[in-house]
Amino acid sequence: MVNCHCRDCQLSSGAPFASGIIVKTADLEIIGTPKTYAVRASSGALATRSFCPDCGTPLFTQSEGYSQATSIRFPSLDDTSDFKPMLDIYTASAQEWVCLDQTIPRFPQSPQQPNEPDA
Repeated sequence: MVNCHCRDCQLSSGAPFASGIIVKTADLEIIGTPKTYAVRASSGALATRSFCPDCGTPLFTQSEGYSQATSIRFPSLDDTSDFKPMLDIYTASAQEWVCLDQTIPRFPQSPQQPNEPDA
């Protein structure tokens, strides 16, 4: 689980950061058809945010820059008891009053992502 403090996550979550559980896209089964909204991330990659078409709840985010992983929005889970953040990213844009957990790694931007294998 990661807390993202980028400005786009602040705006899309309506909060000082968005928390997401990172899963392998290949292991994810999506039932139904969520609505989507795409934005150009600071990395230059297109980030597509999916949400419930009925109530607007944010569900997950996928990036063309790292399509092997999907970030499931933490608050959309029925049972959140087994999860806790493992790192904070984009802390350079964190609100100055947010208390960052000093026991987990943090990055001013995004940590270096592994290169995707050739298709």
